[in-house]
Amino acid sequence: MKFLDYALPYVCGIQPYVPGKPVTQLVRELGLQAETIVKLASNENPLGMSPQARQAVVVALGGVARYPDQHALTAALAAHHGVSAEQIVLGNGSNDVLDLVARVFLAQGRSAVMSEYAFAVYPLVTQATGAECLVAPAYQFGHDPVALKAALRADTRVLWIANPNNPTGTFLPQAVLRGLLAAVPEEVVVVLDEAYTEYLSPAERMDSIAWIAEFPNLVVTRTFSKIYGLAGLRVGYAVARTGVAALMQRVRQPFNVGNLGLVAALAALDDHLFIAESYTLNHRGMEEIVAGLKRLGLEHIPSHGNFVTFAVADAPRVNQHLLAQGVIVRPLDGYGMPRHLRVTIGRDTENRRFLEALEKALHS
Repeated sequence: MKFLDYALPYVCGIQPYVPGKPVTQLVRELGLQAETIVKLASNENPLGMSPQARQAVVVALGGVARYPDQHALTAALAAHHGVSAEQIVLGNGSNDVLDLVARVFLAQGRSAVMSEYAFAVYPLVTQATGAECLVAPAYQFGHDPVALKAALRADTRVLWIANPNNPTGTFLPQAVLRGLLAAVPEEVVVVLDEAYTEYLSPAERMDSIAWIAEFPNLVVTRTFSKIYGLAGLRVGYAVARTGVAALMQRVRQPFNVGNLGLVAALAALDDHLFIAESYTLNHRGMEEIVAGLKRLGLEHIPSHGNFVTFAVADAPRVNQHLLAQGVIVRPLDGYGMPRHLRVTIGRDTENRRFLEALEKALHS
């Protein structure tokens, strides 16, 4: 296939994203019954989708023959955040809007900066444009503002920041984050990925979207895949200055969010009871899993998300023993953390199942 020789070399060099193992794959590989498997690998909401979103999807099923209209969700998000509709860009998950930023600002001869142990999609969307992805060393598995600032070059056009960070769960408090924003040159677009912001405690929360008025190079991204429970419907969005948002709209694919995702997100945004229930469940489950890890003598990284990353000797072996027991967690060797596993906070019964399986795996 001679034509493959003409594929873009920087595309050929991309390391494909590897998602958490699906339940159906474990059924095929080990012959387990799907209903006996506990998936705690992909930071999904264990409660499922918002009941209001579920009702909205059922009603909307009759309209899927029509192309989607983004107006209602865009207007609702603008009102929710106190910005204009022209500042909102919808995406097929927040990964999509990360890609839009890269396509607008990155190209061969340019670079982007990210932290060590940060989200795997950042290098993927960076390299897909031909730009170079520079990695700043982490501090205690989290973003180091000094190292990030030092990594910026004259050709750097994007700085990727996840807060809280995935897969480590670390968090930059408001004062530190604002200090970093103030230190970054205006020609560098700062993308603040807040996929897990709804899991922050009230004392930790910040209105970063309000900062866009002060920092014109700031783009804030959010998702409906986590606390809102809509991971399978793929809805995310960015908030930015109108000029930045307009450029992102130029490279956005038409109808990039489907009808069902739009109506589900609109309903979920207003389901405050479900959001509160999800937050409470996560807080309780976090305490249970952290206590269990300590009881087993395992070190963990303090987390501000809906997951915990912990260190374990011979992580691949432990992971295989967990899989054999029908418990799916996330190996982190692809993140340069071969001695760590990440577990999503689940329902109470799922958390106990994980801890019991982990104890057996450690002694196998």
